[in-house]
Amino acid sequence: MDMTTQQSTAQVARRAMIDSQLRTSGVNEPWVLSAMAAVPREDFVPAAMRDAAYIDRAIALADGSQLASPLVHGRMLAEARPSADDKALLIGDDKGYLAALLRPLVGSLDALAPGGAASARGKGVYTLLVVDGAAEDLPRSFAALLAEGGRIVTGVLERGVTRLAVGTRVGGEIALLQVADMGIPVITEFRAQRRWNF
Repeated sequence: MDMTTQQSTAQVARRAMIDSQLRTSGVNEPWVLSAMAAVPREDFVPAAMRDAAYIDRAIALADGSQLASPLVHGRMLAEARPSADDKALLIGDDKGYLAALLRPLVGSLDALAPGGAASARGKGVYTLLVVDGAAEDLPRSFAALLAEGGRIVTGVLERGVTRLAVGTRVGGEIALLQVADMGIPVITEFRAQRRWNF
């Protein structure tokens, strides 16, 4: 298949993702659809998965992590309501798909890999924190990274079920509200420590 045919096929798949996955699931914000139409998802998956880049489920990546489904990222963007006034922090891959979606929508974007995020220290400089995955145990240090009133969008894992959650920093603590059950890849580093029961 030549390059022009590949690009055309990817554009058709991207349009189908918008029409049959996002719109039918309630993601209809024009700016979200525009952002997701502009970023070629196939550039962020292993070569063997390029033809399946727009399927409606997570895709395993070479580093052992997973690229969440398009619907997860569409809902995250919609709930985050990023703006040019935001100083945003992404917990995830700085060169990944969600970073590419967010970067043009915010004033500035920093990223931390999950492995280093739990011990991150900050002075409340971020107005928006987006976690690219689900956390069973959200690090308490995240509250210190957010400005008072700053927003967070993350997945959470409770009793084996992943949900999308949104929240704000109030009084130095993050208050989360779960908004939708969704199949969100779990971040290994944010699993709760297992305790022995006797």
